[in-house]
This record gives sequence, structure tokens and C-alpha cells, in this order.
Amino acid sequence: VQLVQSGADTRNPGASVKVSCKTSGYSFISVYVHWVRQAPGQGLEWMGRIDPEDGGVAYGENFQGRVTFTADTSTSTAYVEFTSLRSEDTAVYYCTTLTTWGQGTQVTVSS
Repeated sequence: VQLVQSGADTRNPGASVKVSCKTSGYSFISVYVHWVRQAPGQGLEWMGRIDPEDGGVAYGENFQGRVTFTADTSTSTAYVEFTSLRSEDTAVYYCTTLTTWGQGTQVTVSS
């Protein structure tokens, strides 16, 4: 089982960013994909999850309205798109099935 994420990204405040998580080695539609982030000096924060089978989503309270999860079953890839980025969104973003983790994607928000 592998989860391979897209590379680091730097954006200006107010911009959007989309991070991908390409999965392999298991049935993509059989397991939720969760998104978690870790800001500098902070603990892990659960952002939410998507059910790739039907696209059903659940968002963490701090992310409602600014984050969108999607899943492409043709490529077994999950995505998180973040809008209206703020400096405090600077963090390492992870996708995970809770048993396997991606390598993390550094997103830096800076003017």
C-alpha cells in the first residue's frame, strides 16, 4: 500500500492550492481517505475525510467552507483543495488511510 502526495507549494494569502494523494496497492473505494495537517510547532489536526466509493465527505469544524475533498476513482487519487489561504494555513498536509500515510506536502502561505 502506498500513498504518494504532490510536491511542496508556496502560495500568496488569499490564493488556492490543491494537493493530490495518489494511492496504490489496495482497493481505493474500500477505505476512507483522511486529511490531516501539522503546522509548525503544533500537533496533528484532523481536517476531514472522503469516502472514495460515493464521494461522501466529512469536514472538521475548523475547515468547513474553505476545504473541498474529491476523489478520482479512475486514477485512485484523492485531492484536497484549500481556498482563501491564510498564513496560519502554512503546514505539512498528509493524506492517510489511518494505517498508511502519505509522505506529506509542505504548503507555505507567504506574501
